[in-house]
Amino acid sequence: MTAGQQLVFVGGLHRSGTTPLARALAAHPQVSGLTGTGVREDEGQHLQHVYPKAKTYGGSGRFAFDPRAHLTEDSPLATPRAAAALRQAWDPYWDLSRPYLLEKSPPNLVMGRYLQAVFPDCALITVIRHPVVVALSTKKWRGLLSSDPRRFQTVYSLVQHWITAHRILREDLPHLRRAHVVHYEDLVADPAGELGAIARFLGLDAPFATDSVRSSASARYEEQWARWARPTTPGYAVRSLVARRLGPVLADFGYDVDDLSVHHAGVWPLPGRA
Repeated sequence: MTAGQQLVFVGGLHRSGTTPLARALAAHPQVSGLTGTGVREDEGQHLQHVYPKAKTYGGSGRFAFDPRAHLTEDSPLATPRAAAALRQAWDPYWDLSRPYLLEKSPPNLVMGRYLQAVFPDCALITVIRHPVVVALSTKKWRGLLSSDPRRFQTVYSLVQHWITAHRILREDLPHLRRAHVVHYEDLVADPAGELGAIARFLGLDAPFATDSVRSSASARYEEQWARWARPTTPGYAVRSLVARRLGPVLADFGYDVDDLSVHHAGVWPLPGRA
């Protein structure tokens, strides 16, 4: 790696806003994202053969359930050879004249400790979105991608997956030296403020442009969830089950099962305080 060059990894569950955030960051003149890869969303996970892709563990809405998806510094894959192999896979798709090289893949959410072990000076940026919105969006998205019944998932199981993945993140954060958490709701409400915080976190010389961050796409899911509050709707039983069994857990993460538009801060540990 060129002296002074830094890798930046963006992670977060599918449908959490990782793609628009990564695009906004990659538009900065000091940052290069992977481009022209020919793989889905230009995600680095699809270009390399060092560690298994999320698809290996069931893909979106499932991968965090498999303990093997949680990679740390103790993984036998955390070697200098792995670092070289990853750079060999990714370097052709970066502008190596830029000091910040960005890679975005959802499973980075549960791989921060591993990535830090392989690239000690890297930074990890994680996007978090309301678990119910992520569940509703993922269910719709996966249904559009495939009619295979084996890909069927319930909203309840998708919320459980969100909880599992973010429990791993919350336990990993104190072990990370350079990590930053972004809430999707804050990003779309105040792009300048949230992107400014990321610029300061990375130490960039200039702020990010905010025109690529569009307004929230959560309204349709908020409306769907509100309809499901009526006992006469087919989704009423699902909403009631999520609220009854998972509501207290979501509250512990700062989310209200009845209000999908907000989160409450103060539930994420600071990096570097294991």
